[in-house]
Amino acid sequence: MDAISDLDFFVRLVKQGSLASLARELGLTPPAISTRLSQLEKRLGVRLLNRTTRRLSVTHEGEMYLATGSRLLDDLQELERTISSSRAVPKGLLRVNATFGFGRRHIAPAVIEFARRYPQVEVQLELTDRALNLADKAFDVGIWFGTVPDSRMVARKLAGNRRLLCAAPAYLRTAGTPTVPHDLQTHQCIVLRESDAAYGTWHLTRGSKRETVKVRGTLSTNDGETALLWALAGFGVLTRSEWDVQAHLQAGRLKLVLEDWALPDADIFAVYPERMNLSAKVSAFIDFLGEWFAARPGWSDENS
Repeated sequence: MDAISDLDFFVRLVKQGSLASLARELGLTPPAISTRLSQLEKRLGVRLLNRTTRRLSVTHEGEMYLATGSRLLDDLQELERTISSSRAVPKGLLRVNATFGFGRRHIAPAVIEFARRYPQVEVQLELTDRALNLADKAFDVGIWFGTVPDSRMVARKLAGNRRLLCAAPAYLRTAGTPTVPHDLQTHQCIVLRESDAAYGTWHLTRGSKRETVKVRGTLSTNDGETALLWALAGFGVLTRSEWDVQAHLQAGRLKLVLEDWALPDADIFAVYPERMNLSAKVSAFIDFLGEWFAARPGWSDENS
């Protein structure tokens, strides 16, 4: 028997006042109750009750066990009520991680509306240069792009998002427009140093055809906004998410390059640790983000 079960048994026995009364309540025999009490006393190494044919009397050690145990059981019941109610009503601290650019542009505005709808939830949004391991920092939800390689995570797709090749019109007028992927090797390409793997390697597909191109340029950075700024200034070809460049494409500040070739998608996911029962605050936030992005199809000027 575990300690909590033993505590509950002892408190109920003292309240009933006799082995026979508790046996009737539990549908057991008095000898079974007596055996359970003996096992508890043996485990603790003390006598908790003095037993006579007519009544039970609590020993000094039993009084201590009863008083503290009753408080612990009350606290446990209160804790369970609090946890259960938190599943029904979104409230408490919600920790969210997102990348700087997308977090500022899309998650921060979403949090404003979420906070208005759920005022009992305290949202802590931490923006970083890349998605973090949620468990390491005890985040409830992360906003990730592309595939979700961690099988311990549950991912809900929030929006589709293409990666696009683009460049400023001024650059293309000077350097010419690439017509096949390997033309990129002769162009200035602005490369993001977002990871140590495959730095400066771009993978393109068209139907069943696949091309891998090693690109280079005089400018590289680990910051997407900086890379976009350089592309707008005419310093080369850039691969960037649709959500980040769509407004510039529509305004003519950037033009698509190799439109009939595709880069790996970078769909947007809400990711959370795999748990049997999500708290109400996490479920509400993920559902809210799903609604938020569903109401904003595409990446037009008013939505970016």
